[in-house]
Parts: sequence; C-alpha cells; structure tokens
Amino acid sequence: MQHLGIQVNVKNVPELDKGFIPLLQFNRAFLAGAEKPLDIAVERSNGQVAVFHTRIHGTPDMAQADLYYVERVVKTMLWLYGGFRIHLTDSTLAEQLQGIYGPKGQQFFDFDYMANVFEHPFEVVCCDKVPQEKGDPKAIGRHLEGCRIGFDAGGSDRKVSAVIDGEPVFSEEVVWFPKTNSDPDYHYDGIVAALKSAAGHMPRVDAVGVSSAGVYIDNRTMNASLFLKVPKADFDAKVKDIYIRAITDTFGSVPYAVCNDGDVSALAGAMNLGENNVLGIAMGTSEAVGYVDAEGRITGWLNELAFVPVDASPEAMRDEWSGDIGCGVKYFSQDAVIKLAPAAGITLDESLSPAEKLKAVQKLMEVEGSPAEAIYRSIGVYLGHSLALYHTWYGFRHVLLLGRVMSGRGGDIILSEAKRVLSDEYAGIAALINVALPDEKSRRVGQSVAAASLPEVK
Repeated sequence: MQHLGIQVNVKNVPELDKGFIPLLQFNRAFLAGAEKPLDIAVERSNGQVAVFHTRIHGTPDMAQADLYYVERVVKTMLWLYGGFRIHLTDSTLAEQLQGIYGPKGQQFFDFDYMANVFEHPFEVVCCDKVPQEKGDPKAIGRHLEGCRIGFDAGGSDRKVSAVIDGEPVFSEEVVWFPKTNSDPDYHYDGIVAALKSAAGHMPRVDAVGVSSAGVYIDNRTMNASLFLKVPKADFDAKVKDIYIRAITDTFGSVPYAVCNDGDVSALAGAMNLGENNVLGIAMGTSEAVGYVDAEGRITGWLNELAFVPVDASPEAMRDEWSGDIGCGVKYFSQDAVIKLAPAAGITLDESLSPAEKLKAVQKLMEVEGSPAEAIYRSIGVYLGHSLALYHTWYGFRHVLLLGRVMSGRGGDIILSEAKRVLSDEYAGIAALINVALPDEKSRRVGQSVAAASLPEVK
C-alpha cells in the first residue's frame, strides 16, 4: 500500500475492508526516513501539559506527508489528552494547522469542541521550546461498602445495578434513544426511572455513581453525544446538572460521582482483573475508553479514542458527528458491525435502530459458519493493529474489552483475531500486554457495577 509517497507494508488486512491502512504502520514507515526533530505539546486550563517528541522529513517533496502525519498526531493528542492550546516547534506546520484547526478549517469540530469544553479560545502556536510535561492523576472508585447504585448511560441502552457491599443484587438494561431526542426531560425521566428501579431492590441508598459518555467536570456535563439533539439553551439550563438533579431530586443529599464512561470502563477492568495499568475499551454505541495507570489512578485526560484516527486510508468511513474519517468510532462500536454487514452479504432492515441492527447480526452469529463471522474477524484485525497503536501512547499492561459488541461468540472471535494480529505483526508489543474479556455478565453490566463504587461514603 502507498499513501502520500509512503510505502506501507501490512501483513494482516481485514477481509471485508481491503483498503484499511493501519495508522501505526503508516507512522512507522513515515518515520523511517524522517530526521528533523519536532516537539508537540497540548495544554489545558488546569495546568496539565502533554508532550510528544517526534520527527518529520522537512523537505519540499515530503511536505504533504509531513503535514498529514503531524495533523494526525495533533488530532490524537487532542482527543487522548484534551486541551485548548497546541504548541509546535515548526513555524510552517503551526501556520498550516492554524488553518486546519480554525473557525473555517476542516477540523472545526475539534476546534469548537475543545474551546467549549475548556471554556477557553482554541489556538495553535509556534514556539522555540514546548512547555514542560505536567500531569494530575487521581485515585478513583473501588468503594464497595453499603447500598449503592451504579448507572451506565449508553447511546442505545441504559444499564443500572443495585450493589450491596460490592455484590450486585440487581441489574437491568433498558433500550432508549437519547441521541435522537431533543427534549432534556426525556433524558431526565429515563435516568430517574433507572435509579428508582435499582433502589427498589435495596433497603436504602447510600451512594450513586454514574458512568456516562462525554466530558464531565465537577459532576457537570460539559459535552456529550447523548444530548446531541438538545438545543444549547436547554443544554445549559437542564443538561449540565442533569445527573446532579436526578440524584438529589430522587434521594436527597446522598454522595454521588459522575465520570466519563471510558474511565469507568478502565476501572471495571482493573477491578475485574485485580490489576492496574489497564486500558478499558467498551464497544457499544461508540468506543468508550479509559485508562487506570500503574498506581491505580485515572490521568485526568479525555481518553476519547472514538475520535482518534486508526486508519490512514483516504477512503476510510466518515463519522457523521465530527466529520472526520478513519476514527475509532467506526471501527470499535456497533457502527463497525453495521458498516461491514453489506460486505459480508448481510442486508439489514433500515427501519431498525442501530442497536436493533447489532442484535440482528448477533442473532445470525448463533449459527456456526454464519457470514456474520467475517464481520467480527475484520473487527478483530482492526483491533489488533489499533491496540499496538494505543500502546505507543499509553504503555498499558492489560486491556479489557467490554460492551455489547463484545457479547457472545462475536466477542471471542474479535479477541482471537486481535491476538493473532498482535503476535504476527507486533510481536514486541504482544509480549508486553494481556488482552482479555471479562465474563459474559461483566461484559454487559460491568461498567454500571464499577460506577457504583465511584462515590466515597464518609
């Protein structure tokens, strides 16, 4: 495969997506001939700074490849770490990225999203030396005493668990449609209904923990795809404090905590394995990712790998929300299953919701030899390549795979293929990491149980 003058050699290609170019393999091929040092940093309002040292070619004939490589690195850093200011030590690339990540640029979504989340104008600046790296990791969860509720808000279903002294006594999944509903009262009523359902199975409620897609600061919703259709005025008035209102209106002044679902997926993984240095990946409506470091802490970064590129193909599928191509959401979610179905010869009823389409494919998987198996093999190849890419950023020791896409026989196929690709094409990384599935119950409700452990009861 060749892209922007870079020859990329790939041994393992998804059978249903022959044009897939693993971004890590492109990066490795690009860097093989790059000698000019470049430093990149992303900065956010609480003083955190992430730094990446790399190289470019710096020659006129490789200018297009240089820009593509650096832009994809910047995109990755923005969604892995989050921030409002990008620092680069190359004036030409800084000027080009100012246009790309600007009010009229192709990455306007990222520009606008980061500015809103961090409540600061977004900018790309050139500098002689990038700021010093600075983190702010914090301990999270693992509080198991008492009667607790864990609520996990997904884009296609909501899960809730009642947990007594660390043991789930009740779990429930209910289909809902938050991403297509513009009335915030619909979301509020669904949250309250779930909380009351769990409360009915315990003698009291001591604490409530919430796992939800999006960005949450001080338990408030700063941005989330669950509320995509809610008008801004209603979002500010009723969504920013929606979980706080739902909990306090229902139970009064009980302790509560609201966290990004990716962080909770990582916590669920760490609790399931009894280990730290864990990357948790929940494949459901989107790709929810979180990381628990070697000391059992969350980093405070975004970890929104749904928007991180994994495919360098110029023909990669476009994400409807961000407008970008080749990003994780189309490879590690129900969207991946749906997009690959036609190539597997499977026609899905267009009147079905995405969650119902996934269930239809999972139904086909009940028969050995089903053409649907090719879908899961292809996702497994995607995953093997992308876990190697993710490892270059996180250095994790364990990966735990959760979510509806990983349920049933399809999840076993994904895991098997991912391990095969890692061993065959990234043997050095494969030797360092453990990729695993939780048991079937934990695959589907592990996050809501982990969410219950978030608040500390004093």
